[in-house]
Amino acid sequence: MHIVVCVKQVPDTKIIKINPKTNTLDRRSAPAILNPYDAHAVQEAVRIKGNLGKGHISVLSMGPPQAVEIIKKSVEIGADEGYLISDRAFAGADTLATSYALSKALDKISENQSIDLIICGKHAIDGDTGQVGPGIARRLDIPPVTNVIEVCEVNEQERTVLIKRKIVNGYELLQVNMPCLLTVEKEINDIEYSPMPNMIKAARYKPIIWSVNDLNDVDKTQLGLKGSPTIVGKMFSPPKAEGGKRIEGTTDEQISRLMEVLMEQKELFNVK
Repeated sequence: MHIVVCVKQVPDTKIIKINPKTNTLDRRSAPAILNPYDAHAVQEAVRIKGNLGKGHISVLSMGPPQAVEIIKKSVEIGADEGYLISDRAFAGADTLATSYALSKALDKISENQSIDLIICGKHAIDGDTGQVGPGIARRLDIPPVTNVIEVCEVNEQERTVLIKRKIVNGYELLQVNMPCLLTVEKEINDIEYSPMPNMIKAARYKPIIWSVNDLNDVDKTQLGLKGSPTIVGKMFSPPKAEGGKRIEGTTDEQISRLMEVLMEQKELFNVK
């Protein structure tokens, strides 16, 4: 059983600031961390491997050379090995170009050992698009399942995975054929404390680093800015929420004023 987890290095959004002049994230204002949703994806891979009693977990990331730190963090959680694709040709990639680059790296990883299951976080906290996971699945022509909150069963003999996923009005159970790709919610598990052997291994571990030339059959026009049809037009901090207003007077006066407020909101949101 070979599980590959796609991970991303992101700025800690609890600390990061927005540059008021450029309306972009000031990545220097916050430390880089393993995307929290991806940490849960790695933890779930470790749980699945533990339940099966066997398996191999690879992690894959695209980013600058310093992204090796999140691969080491993944090894600390329990991954067996890690790959980083790092090249200036990947710079400025949107979700379309990112999914293309990662799919090519996954193709190369599968040359040594076929991939049974790919797990991604629901989305990255610096982009919140949730598009890269499904984009990878589309390029690899495998089924994607999003918003997964529980992997109920992995049947290696039948080559199926039983999954519980969150939907608007509740939950649904799906049985999916492997290989497939899952994007997971944080509630799927709790991040466990890493045992000392994992921590020692992670400190010494050197990920496998590939440039664009190490990948096979790559169309460079689909990478980086050239392969990115979308751009961020503007980014800004949301306005701070205003405090509540107190309505005073008699009961009839309060009701009358409340109806006025509701009608104002109706016009604001164009509710008919």
